[in-house]
Amino acid sequence: MEKNSERIPSPKEIEKEIGEFLAKKFGGEVKIISPMSLPQELLEETANDSPPKKKIAFNLKPQELISYLDQYIVKQDEAKAVLATKICTHFNRIRRAETHSDADMTVGRIKNNILMVGPTGVGKTYMVKLIAKKIGVPFVKGDATKFSETGYVGGDVEDLVRDLVREADGDIELAQHGIIYIDEIDKIASAQNFIGADVSRTGVQRALLKPMEETEVEMKVPHDPISMIQEIERFRKTGQRDKRTVNTKNILFIMSGAFAALPEIISKRMKQQGMGFGARITSAREQADILHDVKAEDLIEFGFESEFVGRVPVYAILDKLSEEDLFQILKNPNNPLIIGKKLDFAAYNIGIKFEDDLLRDLAHHAFAENTGARGLVSAIERSLLPFEKSLPSSKVSIFPATCSVIKEAEKSLESLTASPDDKSFAQAYQKLCDEEKAFIRNYLELNKKSLSEKYNITLTPTRMEIVADYYSRNITDAENAIRKIKSYADEIKKIELYFYKNQDINIIMEEDAIDSVIAEFVKNSAINLDDVYKHLTMNFEHGLKLVREKTGKNRFFLTREALTDPETFIANLLKNK
Repeated sequence: MEKNSERIPSPKEIEKEIGEFLAKKFGGEVKIISPMSLPQELLEETANDSPPKKKIAFNLKPQELISYLDQYIVKQDEAKAVLATKICTHFNRIRRAETHSDADMTVGRIKNNILMVGPTGVGKTYMVKLIAKKIGVPFVKGDATKFSETGYVGGDVEDLVRDLVREADGDIELAQHGIIYIDEIDKIASAQNFIGADVSRTGVQRALLKPMEETEVEMKVPHDPISMIQEIERFRKTGQRDKRTVNTKNILFIMSGAFAALPEIISKRMKQQGMGFGARITSAREQADILHDVKAEDLIEFGFESEFVGRVPVYAILDKLSEEDLFQILKNPNNPLIIGKKLDFAAYNIGIKFEDDLLRDLAHHAFAENTGARGLVSAIERSLLPFEKSLPSSKVSIFPATCSVIKEAEKSLESLTASPDDKSFAQAYQKLCDEEKAFIRNYLELNKKSLSEKYNITLTPTRMEIVADYYSRNITDAENAIRKIKSYADEIKKIELYFYKNQDINIIMEEDAIDSVIAEFVKNSAINLDDVYKHLTMNFEHGLKLVREKTGKNRFFLTREALTDPETFIANLLKNK
């Protein structure tokens, strides 16, 4: 009996035939709809497409976090120490609790929630944002004044917890290790001259009590149509009513405020306690100094309930910034204000460099506004706005921002736009470039040890020069400049492996050779790793193979001189065989 040699049709072919039959019989009124099937491998890949859940691998020590903050924050040594220490302790305790069964057996554990006290514009928010970024935990910021507007129900407080989950891309476990920062917390203190219960403020304080300690916050918002739709969609997909909650046990709460009336309360308490021979005279002390003596009883007198004060056991006091502090903020190579202004002008393909005298003048005007670092923004904008408005419409490509140019803005603009290639402006710009590079070199020298350890890079004088050059040529901060040079060095080291794999010759590039290649990368962004490899192959492949045949050696150290003059290098190898 003859076997049927016809091939069995595939499901796709069967589907096509049935579809054609239905089309002929019913004229397109009836169609076949089949469930979409994917190969198993593709299904597995699709299942793995979702990003892996982040885990907090926290191992920072307080001193390491302080060193990190020092790179960005001017002054505030005490506040940096308090924040770094208590935040490191908080997250290290969480880490230990996950690996030790007896790590968190204490009843009524007090969480290290922090209260930051200091005048406006001293860097409270910036400091907390930097810490959250460094640690890698979700971070949300809320304004205490907005809680007052909704009364004392406390819905907005729970919304901050839900926002943490959104910041964590829906990862509740990660959100439960986040940081909630509430600014202007002094605004929810009960008014001291208010008669009766100030429920709109004390109610908000009470609404914060449970989240600050430990409570379960439902992700579903009561009476919220969007939340209800999301719940229905989840039920449709899973067939289960999934009650999703966030536990606030390990969420760190950081509060901040200016507390303008607090120094007076502290001073009054200190005078009363020091009556008689032991009295201390505090009238001459500045308010910022008095704040360092704050106690729980002062905050209660200020208008906070004792239960609320008890939930915030750690105080970080920030000092008012001096005019010199404001100048140092502008000079900081990681400062976002100056980098931001460089980016503004770069949007019009205009390079801008700042003179130190101009930065001092800006600091002087900002200090007069008495708004801390916030005054720097308005001072910079006022000074540069005429140039930012007019220069983009001209052929100007470089702008030396000096005191003389800014003070005579109208005259300077006329000269710049009339003669964009004027040598005096070009010389002034180059002078500022050289001063900027010298400043970065000095910064790297002063912080060489910590930066070398942090980025695992040897900061030789030549390499520091390269980092300074990269910083001056690009709009970046010092940290990213070092990171970029390190990435160049790592990429260049890969050439050794490629060369050995393809040419069977073991080359080792000395530090000065690597630096010379990095310097070329910095000067010419069009050069890439492939160009360097082709250059090495062309200049060294045949010569080093000849040396190997003559001497039996197959390991060669390439110096800067070797890259500059390969013929002499190879000739010397043959001569010294």
